[in-house]
Amino acid sequence: MFSPSVDNNSCLHIKIFRAIEIPTAAAALGKNGDFEIKAYKINAAAEELRKPRSVRTGIIQHKIVLPTTAPVKEQRDAILERVGRIAEAAALCGVNVLCFQEAWNMPFAFCTREKQPWCEFAEDAETGPTTQFVQKLARQFGMVILSPILERDGVHGDTLWNTTVVVGTSGNVIGKTRKNHIPRVGDFNESTYYMEGNTGHKVFNTKFGKIAINICYGRHHPQNWLMYGINGAEMVFNPSATIGGLSEPLWPIEARNAAIANSYFTFAINRVGTEIFPNEFTSADGKPAHRDFGHFYGSSYAAAPDGSRTPGLSRTNDGLLVTEIDLNLCRQAKDNWGFRMTQRLDLYAESLTKAIKPDYKPDVVDENL
Repeated sequence: MFSPSVDNNSCLHIKIFRAIEIPTAAAALGKNGDFEIKAYKINAAAEELRKPRSVRTGIIQHKIVLPTTAPVKEQRDAILERVGRIAEAAALCGVNVLCFQEAWNMPFAFCTREKQPWCEFAEDAETGPTTQFVQKLARQFGMVILSPILERDGVHGDTLWNTTVVVGTSGNVIGKTRKNHIPRVGDFNESTYYMEGNTGHKVFNTKFGKIAINICYGRHHPQNWLMYGINGAEMVFNPSATIGGLSEPLWPIEARNAAIANSYFTFAINRVGTEIFPNEFTSADGKPAHRDFGHFYGSSYAAAPDGSRTPGLSRTNDGLLVTEIDLNLCRQAKDNWGFRMTQRLDLYAESLTKAIKPDYKPDVVDENL
């Protein structure tokens, strides 16, 4: 049993989780491959008219494998091989839905603002080599896999997008969704490569439930989480790349708050390690030029609509977090709290419609009038 405590994210767990036994073969893969495996179960209350809707989810955090100076194809293929082994462990743990970290098949090179060689990692979302690799995994293991990549859209002038490809259990590409909010914070000036996505707030209705992907910086925007809930999501994955000293105080809070406010499960995924680049770059903050982003602190976790969450993965090591969830908890949370009945979308729709107009004036009452 896991007792309530403060974990590596300094976040109190309000619920007792039952650890899932990790199969011997999966544990051996983890030991031999030097990645940790944690597994937990989040229950819902038994109902009279509905059977449990149990789904096993998996999220993977990992470092890059080769130096950023290695040839592009070798860098990518080394990561694919590494993550493929972790995905095999996920399959042995019975995972149904597996999500990778943001831009998982490459270094997070967007801090450099250099176009070469990093744009060479971009590929077609439907037919690129990474998608073909993921399709093979999905077919082999019978999983739905969420694969966040740097997309090259050849139909629209070779434009680049930060995209997650959703692959079904038969290897079919169900669809894709693009990053809605692009950061302009310090080294995270990603608009050098791609702009805000144009796919809205898609929800993918899979055999294991309704899935959405809120990519990285979108987690800082409550209205982004809100729209996935309005569109019916039951699980929202947040593949990210974020560093210590910037976002870590927010990390244990945002995805958990979103799960509570929107009555769905959330999965916060961060990479690990420090990635060093050949050329120095600056943050436009007057500080010396540097060759790395900082430390990606991992700490990936899952959160439930009742406010509970799992312990996080390591801050420093590759890892797989398996969480068995009961999707019935989504409706139970809605019934218990009534947030959907009381959220007053009509009120905010009217207010926001006014707020975006050029002649808008904040509704402030001055005590001197």
